[in-house]
Amino acid sequence: MSSKKMKETPEPFSGYQKFVIAILAILQFTIILDFMVLSPLGVIVMEELQIKPSQFGMVVSGYAFSAGISGLLAAGFADRFDRKKILMFFYVGFILGTFFCALAPNYHLLLVARIVTGLFGGVIGSISFAIITDLFSMQKRGRVMGFVQMAFAASQILGIPIGLYLASKFGWHSPFWMIAVFATIVGVFIYIYLKPINEHLKIRSDHNPFVHLVRTLSKRDYIRGFLATVLLATGGFMLMPFGSAFTTNNMGIDIADLPTIYLITGLFSIAMGPLIGKWSDRSGKFNIFIFGTVVSITLVAIYTQMDTTPLWLVIALNVLLFVGISARMITSSALLTAIPEPQDRGAFMSINSSIQQLSGGVASALAGMIVIQADNGVLLRYDILGYVVIGSMLVALWLMHLLNRHIQRTSNTGA
Repeated sequence: MSSKKMKETPEPFSGYQKFVIAILAILQFTIILDFMVLSPLGVIVMEELQIKPSQFGMVVSGYAFSAGISGLLAAGFADRFDRKKILMFFYVGFILGTFFCALAPNYHLLLVARIVTGLFGGVIGSISFAIITDLFSMQKRGRVMGFVQMAFAASQILGIPIGLYLASKFGWHSPFWMIAVFATIVGVFIYIYLKPINEHLKIRSDHNPFVHLVRTLSKRDYIRGFLATVLLATGGFMLMPFGSAFTTNNMGIDIADLPTIYLITGLFSIAMGPLIGKWSDRSGKFNIFIFGTVVSITLVAIYTQMDTTPLWLVIALNVLLFVGISARMITSSALLTAIPEPQDRGAFMSINSSIQQLSGGVASALAGMIVIQADNGVLLRYDILGYVVIGSMLVALWLMHLLNRHIQRTSNTGA
């Protein structure tokens, strides 16, 4: 009875917890914006640096792959330090990497700068999730994830348009100056106001970093979590690279209307994030994950079959699809934080983040092998891509069911 009551009236956040949520959300905003802003700058960068599309692709993917590698390298050390200190170390490295991007005069130095930025930036999300797990009870994590995941939508509707405006006025370096300066201010706030996070250090571990990494990679329930992450990343990264091309070439939407679609979708995502988090804390995270999966599967099945479509219907479909995706992202993130033991949280989150980055790269490559483009620009076999995504969502649902059962079992025995 008491547990039911707790679900209906979630615990309020303290003032310090509100600060932590806000600073982690803003931090995520800077990381995601830095990753996303380069793609829209492609036309300008390729022209100014006189590089080929394949070279620009290397610049974009260099960040993702270096981020994936750094996650694995950092995993063994992630639980051996105060989380505030390790967060500051990687965030300072990320800021310096972004400054190098702002200063890069040619292709080779820009490529190196992106690799450096990825090496540091790729670990920060996992550290943030470890901090959330350390500081917030499971009953609050849905709401926390809802607010932190708003960073994705905010970077889309606020950061990228501002970045493109600055690039058109002051050159392609200017968005990186903007991000680096803003991130420096955020870093100062973290250094001054974030308290040490070191409770996990009281749980002594005699394992050296390599043994700790191998041990974390070999636990059965952890492996299920990693497999779920692979499938969750696959679902998102397979459709995303071809979304704008499908919308313009297959659905007949003018390219000038794309910003309107992204703006409205982003606004709904910002509004829905906290609500989804609150619902997941009240109704159960796995229940909302099921809801998100059903909505996503339905919309993917409809969306990937469409041809010429009016703008209002495209916007409606995009909004509903992102509601489903947001529900899956927020609830799966909250559920995955409950899997690792306290002494393994940093390592688990680092490996999980690395797997997410690498899976996204592989998924994009696989999607490129499935989809082909006709001479008139229309994308073919996009419906087949939709079936693959739906299949991955169904397997992910089964894996999340197993993980949720494990979480309930361990929480009951712990109680």
